[in-house]
Amino acid sequence: MTKSSEKPSFLFVCTGNICRSPLAELAMREEARKRGLDLFIDSAGTGDWHLGYPPDPRAQAVAKREGLDISQLRARKVSTADFRKFSHIIALDKSHYKTLNRLKPAGSDAKVILLLDCVQGRKGQDVEDPYYGSDKDFDTSWHDVQEGCHALAEQTLSSISS
Repeated sequence: MTKSSEKPSFLFVCTGNICRSPLAELAMREEARKRGLDLFIDSAGTGDWHLGYPPDPRAQAVAKREGLDISQLRARKVSTADFRKFSHIIALDKSHYKTLNRLKPAGSDAKVILLLDCVQGRKGQDVEDPYYGSDKDFDTSWHDVQEGCHALAEQTLSSISS
């Protein structure tokens, strides 16, 4: 957790920052809004293939079905500065988790975690990449990030109030 004077901050990371991580950013923003949590939330990718692009149209469609909008988000690549800026850097799958731990600078207090490790019974599971899949795969990713962000918000709320 961050120092008591700092608000918790979360960076969600997937491969290109156009599918899973923008959906996770959205899911966590919704959890924070529902719970009245003051959090800093963003997303990024480990690769630079989609820099500056909005989320995949299928991810935008999932958000729209939920009455939400992610069209304003733009893909960016995770940087070493993020390890100073965020208290939590959340990987969407094990490959990102390994990459983030390799990128983490010495002395960084950022906690690198796998999102679904927050969910009871899902430790070690990935949020599957829907990019090469169907619309149904995007729905599955949305369900997974919602479940993970719900559990992460519960943990955040309990650590803030203790």
